[in-house]
Amino acid sequence: MWQNTKHGLYRQFNFDNFNDAEKFLIQLLDYFKKSDYYPRLEIEGRVIQLWLINHSSSEKITNHEFETSKDINEIAERYLLLDSNKTESLIDHDVQVSLERVKLYADGGSRGNPGPSSSGFVVLDKDDKIIVDRGVYLGLTTNNQAEYTALKLGLEECIKLKCTRVDVFMDSLLVINQMKGIYKIKNRELWPIYNNIKNLINNFDEVNFQHVPREFNKLADAAVNRALDEELDK
Repeated sequence: MWQNTKHGLYRQFNFDNFNDAEKFLIQLLDYFKKSDYYPRLEIEGRVIQLWLINHSSSEKITNHEFETSKDINEIAERYLLLDSNKTESLIDHDVQVSLERVKLYADGGSRGNPGPSSSGFVVLDKDDKIIVDRGVYLGLTTNNQAEYTALKLGLEECIKLKCTRVDVFMDSLLVINQMKGIYKIKNRELWPIYNNIKNLINNFDEVNFQHVPREFNKLADAAVNRALDEELDK
């Protein structure tokens, strides 16, 4: 669903495959060209993010943006997609689901450090299909606490999904190396959540930690900023 943020009317589209994403993008660009409307647009593989904003209006989001969003929805409905803006899992937990191995991308952010913070995580199956995409506002905390909380929330979701093996990807070198035992945890405030995470790991047959550059963690980063924008815009 579309969200009203300070950066504009926002929606993220997650497609099942690259072909559908490409077809949607071609029609989308044709629509913008014909309507002489040029919003902010970001593309990451099968994920397309849009921010609709009126730069000539002090209100930024006008009726025109809402009407444009309806047109975009009609274009998107022609293709099979998963709406990542749902706040719950795309899998019904009442149904027995067996996911042997999943990918967990996690991120946290604080605007102020300490300051308003949120955590975001995305769970994908072996075919890179998004199963869960969630952002959670935390209140006032630090960036490191938000990063650790994202990992904790993501692992808890993997337990609900009955996953057995998890490959964790984060752009926080500190968290990854601390979880691997390469770095010591000097900040005592992080000890409780670190120990909590270590206990959660016991629920899996295998958990691997891998550091990735920030540009490869855009889905989780987007979930962080959605949660922050939604809360701070209230």
